[in-house]
Amino acid sequence: MDSSFSTSFVRNPVGLTLHPALVLNADYRPLSYLPLSLWSWQDAVKAAYLDRVSIVAEYDEVVRSPSVEIRIPSVVVLKDYVKPAKSTAFTRFNLFLRDEFTCQYCGSTGDMTFDHVVPRARGGKTVWENVVAACGPCNLAKGSKMLAQTRLRLRRAPRRPEAEELRNTGRKFPPNHLHDSWMDFLYWDAELEA
Repeated sequence: MDSSFSTSFVRNPVGLTLHPALVLNADYRPLSYLPLSLWSWQDAVKAAYLDRVSIVAEYDEVVRSPSVEIRIPSVVVLKDYVKPAKSTAFTRFNLFLRDEFTCQYCGSTGDMTFDHVVPRARGGKTVWENVVAACGPCNLAKGSKMLAQTRLRLRRAPRRPEAEELRNTGRKFPPNHLHDSWMDFLYWDAELEA
């Protein structure tokens, strides 16, 4: 084992969070794309030991106990299929994901907040069909006015997304770190370029 790897575990507790394992459903698709379904290496080793997952790919590093040496899993597959959710929770994150982290008024992609198309002060509800992602300046410019009272225009009408639609949108926003062993499993059903 690489000595720098072993000393990072001892000297730096953050080292324990290194080497996450990509978790795939029994159909070899990630449980989620955004956030990407990841387990700590400890959880992946435990699940493998309990025979709940199969190890598909491994890191070069190993962990040892007095009687066992195991390479750290980088990709694991659940042995039992987990049925994906059919409905989508109305959360800030899912709202931003639906709108692809883009202001629905100006198209900017900076820091996002959300805006009620029909303001709450005028009876607007906090529902999928009335809330959009907005940048701070657009949200401030609109305030509690109706759209017709401003120069702002919606890029897309807000609507309730399907769960599969959010999963597919999530694939457009990969996390900052993708291990090489994950790539075949993240985009295996993507259309190939000619």
